[in-house]
Amino acid sequence: MYRKILLPTDGSENAKRAGKHAIWIADVSKADIVVLNVVEPYYPRMPTMPNFRENLYNELREEGRRAVEKFKKDLEDNQCKGVCENINLTTEIKEGKPYLEILRTIDEEGIDLVVMGASGRHGLDRFMLGSVTERVVRESKSPVLVVP
Repeated sequence: MYRKILLPTDGSENAKRAGKHAIWIADVSKADIVVLNVVEPYYPRMPTMPNFRENLYNELREEGRRAVEKFKKDLEDNQCKGVCENINLTTEIKEGKPYLEILRTIDEEGIDLVVMGASGRHGLDRFMLGSVTERVVRESKSPVLVVP
C-alpha cells in the first residue's frame, strides 16, 4: 500500500497527533517515515545589529534540529509501544517556505502519503485549516491525511 510516509512537524500538539497516525499506518503498511521540519528564514526590514540575521538563522535551525530529534525520540519512547523497531524513521531539516519544502520533499523522496496536523503552532489556526496544510492539500501529487 504505502512505502514512504512524510510527517512534517513544527513540534505542535497537532503534529504529535499526526505522528501517532503515521506510526500506525507505517506499521500496517511496512512503510518508512520521513520526519521533516522546515526552518522559515526571517528577514527583518529594518537595519539590525551585525550578524543578527546569521545568528537568528542559526538559532532557528538549531531549534528545528532539536524539535525534530525530540519529536523522533518522543515517537519512539512514548507513541510506538514496541512498533517502531519495524519502522525506518529518518529526519530532515530544510530551509524555506514550509509548504514549498514539503511539496519538494514529496517529489524528491517519492512520498506515497503525507500525514500532517490540521494546523500548526499559531493561535488563529485553531479556527481554520492551517495555511501550510491547506496549500499542501491543494498542491500535493500524493494523498494527504490531515489529523485534527
